[in-house]
Amino acid sequence: MSEAAHERAIIVEEKLAHKYHQPRGVEQFGIEPIPEDLKTVKWYDLFVIVVNFLLNPGMILIGALAVTAGLSFWAGVTAVVLGIVIAFGAYIVMATLGVDYGLPGQVSTRMSYGIRGAKWIPSFVRTASSIYWFAFQTLAGALGIVAVMNAWFGVEFSLITVSLVFAVLQVIVALVGYNTLKQLSRVAFPIKIVILVYLLYLLMTHDAQGYAPGEVFAFSGTAGWKWAVFSLWVGSVASAWLSMITDAADFCRYSSTRVDMWVGTMAAAVIGTIFSAFFGAYTAAATLGEVGNPFQVVTDIAGGSALTLFLILLLVVLDNWTINVLNLYTGGLSMSNMFTRLGRFWTTLIVSVLGVGLSVFPGLVNGYTGFMSAFGSLFAPIAGVLITDYVFVKRTRIDVLALFDRSGPYWYMGGFNPVAVAWTVLGLGTYCLLPQTALPIITAALVTGVGYYVTLRLAASRSPVIDAAARPGFQREEISATDVDLRLIEQSAP
Repeated sequence: MSEAAHERAIIVEEKLAHKYHQPRGVEQFGIEPIPEDLKTVKWYDLFVIVVNFLLNPGMILIGALAVTAGLSFWAGVTAVVLGIVIAFGAYIVMATLGVDYGLPGQVSTRMSYGIRGAKWIPSFVRTASSIYWFAFQTLAGALGIVAVMNAWFGVEFSLITVSLVFAVLQVIVALVGYNTLKQLSRVAFPIKIVILVYLLYLLMTHDAQGYAPGEVFAFSGTAGWKWAVFSLWVGSVASAWLSMITDAADFCRYSSTRVDMWVGTMAAAVIGTIFSAFFGAYTAAATLGEVGNPFQVVTDIAGGSALTLFLILLLVVLDNWTINVLNLYTGGLSMSNMFTRLGRFWTTLIVSVLGVGLSVFPGLVNGYTGFMSAFGSLFAPIAGVLITDYVFVKRTRIDVLALFDRSGPYWYMGGFNPVAVAWTVLGLGTYCLLPQTALPIITAALVTGVGYYVTLRLAASRSPVIDAAARPGFQREEISATDVDLRLIEQSAP
């Protein structure tokens, strides 16, 4: 970055710190777009952030739970990977908003739902989802920590106490912001890979019956590839990540090019999911589908080996520090879109307090498919509206200043796009009526998208307000990215 660009960035950050009364030294950008001068992240940094998000206790646990639910080893792995691939089809589309415009995902939803509608539909739902997902990941990590510490010290540790302490430690990274997360991810990724490969080696070479690769790969489960069970897990995993499509831009708004985003994100999604699902499913299949806690399996194999137990503990801690903080980070950005007078630091703190409080309820782990189905029922129509509007209506071109202007086209009618709101409700109804075997997460999104497009075109032909908002956007003035940020600092959407 040139000296002039560095000075411009400092000016913007100082004004943001003053406006929101945020501490110095933390990331200052919330709802404001990132200036071009700061968009320097390459594919590798994005890769390690996203792959760390997928190489985590929660995803490993999901791979194990899929097998304990009755799926065969290969069916369990395939269901988890397929669910991620489906969700990333939508995820990668919305991530371009971060690269192209430097916008956080929730602010960009104003183009579809209206400036006010975006606050109380996608932002509200995503904030709630972030809080739940943080608590789930914290509990999954705490299960691993407790298993290790119980084996190491021979004392029964409280899951709730460990979960609470662990959750508080994760809050620190989220509050500081993106740069700290990026640096931590760079260090953690190679360490995590080495440890996971070592633990997988222990599993594959364990001499107990059922642990040999041939036996695990042949494990058929009680349901095998039965579609009713298989589709449930595909849908649940897809729902978990589809609920994050409005966050895709959050991770990519510091990226320098679309190619960096595409390569980093897709490579991380495929590699991270395959590894996590394989590891978790292996532990469950090796125990004939009877043990759903992968960390309990590996600690039992480790016996009294202090080195192995330490490595497991280090893995779990690094996992949660590098990935679970993203739930707080994105949840804070979601809430900052709802309450525009609060800065990113303060909204992240609020989300953190709520997430920490929820992480003391162990029952959240067992209710994974139920919670994800509920969130999926909401995000399926939201995804349908957003992708259709961005790709087919606005043709990937939006007016950045209009996102913050109540007199602009994205104000729609009283701050709400009635077509988007109506089809979100209709899409939710469609999801609820569909059987699980019909993969409602996909079907409802498609039905919503088609219905939204047809209805919006009809409404635009009759309403000048809808017609103005439905046109591809353009930047109304030739001004620099820094000037855009300085102007937006002086105003905030109602």
